Amino acid sequence: MPTTIFRLLSALAAAAVSAGLAAPASAAPGHYQHFKTAIYIPVNVTRSLADPALFEHQFARAASQVPFDKVYIEVYRDKQFATDTEVEAVKRQFLAKGIEVAGGVTMAAGGFNGQFMTFDYEQAGDRALAKQAIEEAARHFDAVILDDFFFYTSKSEADIKAKGQRSWTDYRLATMRRVSQELLLKPAKAVNPKVKITIKYPNWYEHFQGLGFDLDKQPEMFDGIYAGTETRDPVITDQLLQQYESYQIIRYYGSLRADGKNGGGWVDTYSTRYLDRYTEQLWDTMLAKAPEITLFNWHPIAQDVPAAAGERPWAAQDTSFNWTRIAADWSAAHPGAAAPGWGLAAGAALKQIDAVLGELGKPTGIMSYKPANSSGEDFLHNYLGNVGIPIELSARFPKEANTILLTQAAAADPGIIAKIQGQLRDGKNVFVTSGFVKATQDAKRKGGSFEDLLEVYATGQQIALNDYYNGYGAGNGESLRDDPKVAPRDVLFPELHYFTNDAWPIIRGVAGARGFPILLMNRYAKGILYVLNIPSNIGDLYSLPPGVINNVKKYLQAGSPVRIEAPAGVSLFTYDNGAYVIESFNDAPVTVTVIKQGAGKAAEARTSTAEASVPASGAGESASKVTIAPHSFRLFKAGE
Repeated sequence: MPTTIFRLLSALAAAAVSAGLAAPASAAPGHYQHFKTAIYIPVNVTRSLADPALFEHQFARAASQVPFDKVYIEVYRDKQFATDTEVEAVKRQFLAKGIEVAGGVTMAAGGFNGQFMTFDYEQAGDRALAKQAIEEAARHFDAVILDDFFFYTSKSEADIKAKGQRSWTDYRLATMRRVSQELLLKPAKAVNPKVKITIKYPNWYEHFQGLGFDLDKQPEMFDGIYAGTETRDPVITDQLLQQYESYQIIRYYGSLRADGKNGGGWVDTYSTRYLDRYTEQLWDTMLAKAPEITLFNWHPIAQDVPAAAGERPWAAQDTSFNWTRIAADWSAAHPGAAAPGWGLAAGAALKQIDAVLGELGKPTGIMSYKPANSSGEDFLHNYLGNVGIPIELSARFPKEANTILLTQAAAADPGIIAKIQGQLRDGKNVFVTSGFVKATQDAKRKGGSFEDLLEVYATGQQIALNDYYNGYGAGNGESLRDDPKVAPRDVLFPELHYFTNDAWPIIRGVAGARGFPILLMNRYAKGILYVLNIPSNIGDLYSLPPGVINNVKKYLQAGSPVRIEAPAGVSLFTYDNGAYVIESFNDAPVTVTVIKQGAGKAAEARTSTAEASVPASGAGESASKVTIAPHSFRLFKAGE
């Protein structure tokens, strides 16, 4: 495109802004009160929307279903560029509609039947292509987001030679730190000194470091970060991500930067068996207080294609997302229009969650530490969230918390044993998992061994447990079976060896004539140290009798204002103003027992000292029952 024409189009766009055509999104009626809504436009769609007639038709379709404030206009993906003329035409049309515009780039090079292929950053041609893509975006936009393909999979001969004796993780992290600066940030800001580059991280955070995604250095290198909150379906997809992650990942990524900012969440329409699964991802992203939601992508939102509702046995029930009623109401208001699509599902879900966000304070939960670029007991926090334990995951050690939970990932911090000692000496409570014990039990470990705290170790054996009992001190325990006459199914646990009367098995499993610890308790200095045994298959947390998890919660959440007893697949979201939300991902209605801390000295005592993790037989507590419809959520305001 000739430079003079490009400058003319840019000037026209600027004139549109100054004339008021690009009014702030919040000024548009019908937009949401508590967050901004964006739609991502892939490069092939960017090229097609340069046609004014197609643009007008699809814009009207999208806007009629979901109010949106912003679009990300992609300039490059999979070796395809949009031309300057196409980008400026699309940009100008959105500005004229009062829609904020930003750029997008996907550093991808195609793939093999769904297996992703990234650039080979040891190849001069790929390095030049990456630099060209970001420069193109920076020329057109003052804000640019990288879709989540800025990682590194190549193992060409050049990569193998460059790697040398380093691990693939170390090689890729070092390479992508250099690439971030030399091929993206410096070139983009040379073209446009005002440009802000945001890196969007996807959902598979446990494995990022192995592919060069660097949660330690990159979040501060870039101008901002963004979170992929698409958990899709937990059964048919290869990653089997759990529903709670759509909430938890927003909270975790917010801890990666010193300013605590995470730009927003990103949800797509892929791999869901029923429409409610799509809307749950949107709700949970916003329950985490994301400032922006991006809908991927323009096509399913704007095309005249109906959304596939999928198999929904609960369709006739009064659920939070009543698609039959939502679709009928919209069609009645838009006679002659194509059947409603994904845009209406998004619009309805976002309207529902926007209506409750004003009642919610700052999210809270059990503090858990996951250092950047760590892994171990992968995604355990999301499974815990799915059994009703609210988690506040942080990349920074939560020294201020009265109770912390440390999984195997926390062992990546070489100073973690000393940090635990500090918490315990301050009279606080520390819960560690069996995976953490295994990772830190080496007596020669730099920074100390777990046995410096408590002589418990993982034997390497696995035990199939099928019966469970509680019991705070010496004496008899109570059965935690659902039905006293029916033994639960076998669940494998790692065997933990401990010394009787040094550590107390306050929840134990039984196999044959032997007992094995599920939750161990030990007093250390002024604090209490707990060891929580996690099933060998983390997913078997869902297979345990609810009484087992409910008893774990009594200790882990003893100082919390509210906790729930419920089947697996029910999550609790808590906030610092006393409000809370209960959401069920189950296909049938569930009854939930809500247990709240009462006022008075008993409750005060449990929240101010280490004894907060020693339940006092329900003293100061009240219980009530609520019913949650399938795939639904309920808000409970402070005091309810």
